Amino acid sequence: MHNVTIKPKRLGARLAAGGLGVAALLAACSAPESTKEQRDELAKSIIEQKKTTEDGTSTATTVDGYKTDLAKRISQVNFTSVYVERPQALLRSVIVIKFVVDRDGNLVKSEILRTNRDKHAEASALGSLKSTAPFPKPPEALLSHGRIELSESWLFNNDGRFQLRSVALAQMDR
Repeated sequence: MHNVTIKPKRLGARLAAGGLGVAALLAACSAPESTKEQRDELAKSIIEQKKTTEDGTSTATTVDGYKTDLAKRISQVNFTSVYVERPQALLRSVIVIKFVVDRDGNLVKSEILRTNRDKHAEASALGSLKSTAPFPKPPEALLSHGRIELSESWLFNNDGRFQLRSVALAQMDR
């Protein structure tokens, strides 16, 4: 199994890794308040589907790259639950889930590693993971015994929407 360490990244690195355009970021950050419809449209426009080979295998070459592919896919499938602006300074909940994906992209196992016992956030995080499966197939080079083990953090704002740490924008200072 591969150990994955989640490290905070600067906003610029997040944008590059997440493939977010400068225009989309400015639209998200400059609007003082946006409607649910505007946020949903923005989410659709900035969450891109990752490219795969003809047989559905991810083109990622690293574990972090594959994890980013999955985070984008989870965000795309669950776009109405995704917060597209910068997360608030004090998050409602952070849910960390460890999960295993087999060589065919099937979700084999998932378990909550960290929670503040917010049952709604837990259900939302697990539900978004399960509703997205099957995932793009992991590249053979990343597999150990036909599987890959990953962990991801769901960052919840007060309104119940989330971002995934692998593709999240930097949190607000206040």
